[in-house]
Amino acid sequence: MTMDSEDPNDEVQYHLQVGPEDVAEAVLLPGDPDRVPKITDTWDDSETVAEHREFRTATGTVDGTPISVSSTGIGSPSAAIAVEELARLGVDTLLRVGSCGSLVEEAAVGDLIITTGAVRQEGTSKEYVREDYPAVADYRVVSALIAAAERLDYDYHVGLTCSTDSFYAGQGRPGFEGFEARGSDELVGELRDANVLNFEMEASSILTLANLYGLRAGAVCTVYANRVTGEFQTEGERKAAKTASTAVSILASMESDADAADADAWHADL
Repeated sequence: MTMDSEDPNDEVQYHLQVGPEDVAEAVLLPGDPDRVPKITDTWDDSETVAEHREFRTATGTVDGTPISVSSTGIGSPSAAIAVEELARLGVDTLLRVGSCGSLVEEAAVGDLIITTGAVRQEGTSKEYVREDYPAVADYRVVSALIAAAERLDYDYHVGLTCSTDSFYAGQGRPGFEGFEARGSDELVGELRDANVLNFEMEASSILTLANLYGLRAGAVCTVYANRVTGEFQTEGERKAAKTASTAVSILASMESDADAADADAWHADL
């Protein structure tokens, strides 16, 4: 028997303040609550269903497909809370939507980076599973995100992400009064040499928990900073949102194709 203090959720979730009827099976996960209306502006229709702390949730449709969005705040601890509570409501698809810093020159400011897997340089997922457990995006979600970016004619890159717990020291940036964390001067180069494309702060925990719980997950981020060229600009914010929303509609079509072919899972031959 689970005591109330161990799991304070009934049907309405403690942090998100939403119940099973409030959310669709596919949910976009931006960090900033202010991104929620920017995302829903691209949908057919939407309604805000809850606002509590950093968590703002809205539900609607895109191309006739049910879809929800729930902000998670900054970082993996609160992102994991969102995944936990959405999973309890029956959500099966989670798409991280955000901004990132590029580690390679060719991923320019305003481009998209679609994550295939993530370096778990954050502590939240380590609370759940051994450190060598992989944080991997679902192949169907990756395929749908690529198809959406192609359909929308956005410049995009596909590859590995590094998720950190720190915007400053953890991403090799100087701290207050120039403080430098141990190894920070080598971090960016080491990750670039390992073919890692970008920094952000939530993807690896979302992917790890989704795999532990048998859910589909992926991530798409707009590049705000290029750590090679030194450029920083909040440009193309809506690209990631539009790509993820379109991907949810594409995923629904992929499932329909698999069902029509009586296939166990969607594959490229369908």
